[in-house]
Amino acid sequence: MIRDIKKKNPILWLNSAHLVNDIYTGILNPIMPFIAVKLGISMAFATIILSMSHIFSSLLQPLFGFFADKIVKRAFIFWGLICTSIFISIAPASHEVFLLILCIILGSLGSSFFHPQALGFVVRFAEKDLAKTMGIFIAMGSIGFSIGPLLSAYVAQYLGLSHMPILCIPGLLTAFLMFSFVPKIYSNSSEKPNLKFTKAFKDILTNKKLQILIIIAILKTLVTTSCLILVPFLLKNLGYQPFYIGAVLFCFILAGGVGSILSRNFEKKAGTANIFYISMLSTLPLMGLFALTYKTLPFLAVSIFVIIGFVTMLAQPVTMVM
Repeated sequence: MIRDIKKKNPILWLNSAHLVNDIYTGILNPIMPFIAVKLGISMAFATIILSMSHIFSSLLQPLFGFFADKIVKRAFIFWGLICTSIFISIAPASHEVFLLILCIILGSLGSSFFHPQALGFVVRFAEKDLAKTMGIFIAMGSIGFSIGPLLSAYVAQYLGLSHMPILCIPGLLTAFLMFSFVPKIYSNSSEKPNLKFTKAFKDILTNKKLQILIIIAILKTLVTTSCLILVPFLLKNLGYQPFYIGAVLFCFILAGGVGSILSRNFEKKAGTANIFYISMLSTLPLMGLFALTYKTLPFLAVSIFVIIGFVTMLAQPVTMVM
């Protein structure tokens, strides 16, 4: 049985699926200003729609993760990826606001379904060096998230928003391949954690250190999400095309990934507390510099924007282990 699992190499397919899934989570940000123009909706309403996407794809993951721990089924992974790839790809081609919102919600829920169970399967299939395996899994997601803006912006600019549904093809192919190469897991009921949702939620609310970390995570997410949502509208108003906007977001997200990778090296030299303070305190001045330069010095402004991505994510690993 173990030899058969090794032959199928499920870790490889789970990593690939994470990359593909997170491509879809980054698709909407650079092209939402152009979707808003097509549907005749305001920037404020469009940002609310994108915020809903982030809420359903990220903040609901702990809820689905709780149930994923109790129901160890690979169906969460397959159907999560299928829903994400289909509905997020269809959303930009929608001709009605209601259909756009519905597709975004369903696609984002698919991403929430995918992540907890995929992460759990990686832990179960990892034979040794779990930290390295987890690092690769997370890195693949970051790479996919950075590719998403480039891919969607390219299709939007050169093929048009009506052709966006073709982007569902990689997700569907990956999901079907995973069905063949990621084996089922059979576990005894005694192995499943005996957790109650209300008790788990109460423990979170009463843990002061965890509350502080949650607040920090929310603030960091607020900064990152604001940049990813609002900057595309700013750049579009300045006359930039979708692919340029996608490239800027790609650099921002990629710089954040590099910051996370290099965090450990900086931590050894400067100390955990200093890295944390640098990350938290430098963001606001950098955003102020960006606001002062984006009209007159666009290249400098983009460079500052990329540095914001790097600095914001620099303390992410530190925060996770605090």
